[in-house]
Amino acid sequence: MNTLAAIRRHPLKSAAAEHLTETAIGKRGLDGDRTWACFDADGTIGTGKQPKLWGSLLDVTATYVAGQDDSDSEVLLTVPGGAPVTAGTPEADAALSAWLGRPIRITRTAPQEVKRHHWWPDEPGMIPEWAADAEPGSETVQRVGGAADGRFFDFGPLHLVTTGALEGLSTEHGAAVDPTRFRPNLILDLPADPEPGRQIAIGDDVLLEVTLPTPRCIIPSIAHGTAPADPGLLKTLAANHRIEVPGYGRATCFGFYADVVTTGKVRTGDRVEVR
Repeated sequence: MNTLAAIRRHPLKSAAAEHLTETAIGKRGLDGDRTWACFDADGTIGTGKQPKLWGSLLDVTATYVAGQDDSDSEVLLTVPGGAPVTAGTPEADAALSAWLGRPIRITRTAPQEVKRHHWWPDEPGMIPEWAADAEPGSETVQRVGGAADGRFFDFGPLHLVTTGALEGLSTEHGAAVDPTRFRPNLILDLPADPEPGRQIAIGDDVLLEVTLPTPRCIIPSIAHGTAPADPGLLKTLAANHRIEVPGYGRATCFGFYADVVTTGKVRTGDRVEVR
């Protein structure tokens, strides 16, 4: 039987994930997922896509404390060696500013226009066709989707990977690849990624619809907690996973985005069915 293997929530964008055994999934994704983000002094959002600026954020833990809804929930943040602080307070801004080495602020309210610093890897094949003007080994500042419905997503409300795809990538790479590198919300025990347009039923309530494969950036190659930096992973991805993204062009992809058709609760071990 195909099952839901793991659930991971990221209350603060680009911070470490919470590992859950159950959660509610609404139209905006997992309860509490990516509800807060860091912003730099120049107004750009904090993202591991520029690890020179934000790579240390991956070592910060974030814990979502649910209220009646996102608006009255709390997120507790802890930098290595520090005490928990509440997102949205001066103490939290101070703790993360000290950890990152420059003044930043943490917010759940996005500016009207959201931009990010994006580092383009040197590895051939890691720049998508829609960014053909980008130079390998360079940085650009890009406009991004921002906080759709109060969430700081790169694209869709849910990001998923499958155990079958991970096993295949590990074989291609010659070493086990930790799924943490891809920052998914759900890890499905399936033999392969479903195609766009397919639907995925999880448990008794939740129904998802696959939208697009996920274009990859430098993030899978940098250190994530106990997973050390692995720049060679980009070479493996570019050599084996450069595909056509419908409506956009070719890009190196791994995992996929999904929209939520039917909301409900999910638990690890729930039955998964691709329709």
